[in-house]
Amino acid sequence: MRFKQRFALLTVFMLGFCTNAMGNLTFSGTLVEPPPCTINSGSTIAVDFGDISVKSVDGVKNRKGLNYTITCTSSTLPWGLNLMLTGTATSFDSSAVQSSVPDLGIKVLRNNLAFVLNTKLSISLSSPPVLEVVPVKRSGSTLSEGDFTATAVLLAFYE
Repeated sequence: MRFKQRFALLTVFMLGFCTNAMGNLTFSGTLVEPPPCTINSGSTIAVDFGDISVKSVDGVKNRKGLNYTITCTSSTLPWGLNLMLTGTATSFDSSAVQSSVPDLGIKVLRNNLAFVLNTKLSISLSSPPVLEVVPVKRSGSTLSEGDFTATAVLLAFYE
């Protein structure tokens, strides 16, 4: 019996320490837009390949540099800068922009590697990648003489 009394007293004593704790939480912050970036001050970047022999289109010959500048408004926040090339890829190379000629594309390279269209690439504003373009054709195809054009959009943006 004595044990039961002590146990009952101990239980009552411990219940005094079992209190519910409550605390209010408050969340706050500021939503901000990333700073804007422009490429070549918004001007079109034109690459003229001139006259190219239909037999020289091999993805190596006729390579041209894509000269561009990126300007971004400064920010104190640590935004990550991305570069993306948007356009319609050829069915035979995801790094080549479809041209007005069915089996001809313009392959885009970044630092000598394929720059896959519609895929963002993390870059540094202080050392953006070297971009180059080169005509490519579908394997086994024969190109005909004629003018060609191809269009893509180069985007620089923070996230």
